[in-house]
Amino acid sequence: MLRRGLLLILLLTLGRVATAAAPAAISIIIDDIGPALQPGLRAIDLPGPVAFAFLPHTPHSVRLAELAAQRQKEVLLHLPMQAVQDGPLGPGAVTMDMTREEFAAAVDAALAAIPHRVGVNNHMGSLLTRHPGHMTWLMQELKQRGGLFFVDSRTSAKTVAEQMAREQGVPVLRRHVFLDHNPSPEAVEAEFDRLLALARRQGLAVAIGHPYPSTLSVLERRLPELPAHGIELIPLREMLVRQQRLEEGALDVLPLP
Repeated sequence: MLRRGLLLILLLTLGRVATAAAPAAISIIIDDIGPALQPGLRAIDLPGPVAFAFLPHTPHSVRLAELAAQRQKEVLLHLPMQAVQDGPLGPGAVTMDMTREEFAAAVDAALAAIPHRVGVNNHMGSLLTRHPGHMTWLMQELKQRGGLFFVDSRTSAKTVAEQMAREQGVPVLRRHVFLDHNPSPEAVEAEFDRLLALARRQGLAVAIGHPYPSTLSVLERRLPELPAHGIELIPLREMLVRQQRLEEGALDVLPLP
């Protein structure tokens, strides 16, 4: 009986050792970089490992992507995708009426247009992201290139992008908070607070914003305060690792100070 009790204590101790602990963490992506220079420059000056998603074939996307990479910021392709409502998607878009070959060529050209890209997220896409076939095509293209991940911006509640990425073995994250769906300073502030609350509750959270003056002002002020709140701002690639460890039960979230 004593031997059995000692074995149980040993197993419980090993289990605690194998489960690491980390602070709650957030990642932030600033979308729509490339069409305008000055907002992009201000965004890239944000403190910490904020990521930036660049629209392909836009006037300043290459210059700003090069600058972001020099600043050790993650660069994503912000791939335009067909939305439910008709409207201009911008150059480089992928649409429902494309053949497999046309789709692959458009994705290839968009990826080639953004230097230093380490991942992809969707620009618009409320229609395309709900179609398993087209999302499978996309994930197959990303997997063939190796090392690229996908962030589902979740512009539709019916999106299957995350599911298709997992099925194709592409590392994937999802957006939890839009910081500036309402770009008023008060609304952005409230969404940033919601982001922190989500991170505390579930261990991690991913937000997307845009280079609006209100969004950048809030982030310039609030990001340096994160350590005092016991929350880390981490790169997306680190967030992928954290997410996997949380899903495997190999990571606990440290209690707030």
